[in-house]
Amino acid sequence: MAATIRVNLPQNAYDIAIGAGLLDHVGDWMRERSTQTNPKVLLVSNPQIFKRYGDRVITSLQAAGYQVQSCILPAGERYKTPNSLQKIYDAALDFRLERSSVMLALGGGVIGDMTGFAAATWLRGIAFVQVPTSLLAMVDAAIGGKTGINHPRGKNLIGAFHQPRLVLIDPEVLATLPVRELRAGMAEVIKYGIIWDPDLFDRLEAAPRLDRFAAIQPLLGEILQRSCQAKADVVAQDEKEGGLRAILNYGHTIGHAIESLTNYRLVNHGEAVAIGMVAAAELAAKMGLWDGANCARQLAVIQKTALPDRVPASLDPEAIADSLLLDKKVKDGKVRFILPTRIGAVEMVDQVPADVLYPVLRALQG
Repeated sequence: MAATIRVNLPQNAYDIAIGAGLLDHVGDWMRERSTQTNPKVLLVSNPQIFKRYGDRVITSLQAAGYQVQSCILPAGERYKTPNSLQKIYDAALDFRLERSSVMLALGGGVIGDMTGFAAATWLRGIAFVQVPTSLLAMVDAAIGGKTGINHPRGKNLIGAFHQPRLVLIDPEVLATLPVRELRAGMAEVIKYGIIWDPDLFDRLEAAPRLDRFAAIQPLLGEILQRSCQAKADVVAQDEKEGGLRAILNYGHTIGHAIESLTNYRLVNHGEAVAIGMVAAAELAAKMGLWDGANCARQLAVIQKTALPDRVPASLDPEAIADSLLLDKKVKDGKVRFILPTRIGAVEMVDQVPADVLYPVLRALQG
């Protein structure tokens, strides 16, 4: 039995389905909810995920009457580039995708972002479906319609808002997710606890450990449903980040700078977000927005998840500050930080003085 969460958007509403074994029923779910008339589905994945789950998804799609072609891209953030995007376009052309065809993303956030952007721009926009296979994609990247690729000097600078028609989450795939990727996904879960759901944070805080699948398994259903509900609630109120949705960037401002400055090789996205959350919490404390006790609570949960909490020693604080100015969230030349005010609430601040920012970055270098 799948749990269903509705993303209530005026024109692009869709369901997030969460349930064990859903990989074997992708075709049925698409048929029940699709308005598409063309039977062609371009499945985009990476070699590891496709080898493990591709046949199951293709079998389900074909049983539901779909014609399927696959496009396999290299794994990793550093491949979220125009070259990879071109491969999706080439596959779409070779398969003769029409405006009533569908692209399906089977993989983590990188695959989902690229497939979504390809779908947004192929023939000026076709439908796509998200079938996330990483915890990070399940709770965050696959939901909300942000799609895109990276520029060499900044993350996700090239993209579009394009909502999926359906998000299907099968938690069983997480049992084989590499532990580092599992922890990366937990960074986004912790984020939801800080920005939106204090009860979720309390649950994480009470858990003995959060650094491996066996440790989070008793909480997994709650983690997925509460995180997806938080994302759905925020997106429903602000689809294209005109205001409220910016709170989802908690930890991401400095996190994205760290990712781009290390060429997406030293830390993964979730690890960078964890470091960014530690930095944002310290900035908030220095500016009197919340107290040191809350900093310590957040840090303890991050450490319990075995996520990094230090800025890489190789990075110069000035280089980080310069990179922040390239962030897509800069407005009127000012960097917008999302800073916590209590567990469960944050606010947007565009006046973080240099004499506060630099000491925090230096103090966190390790």
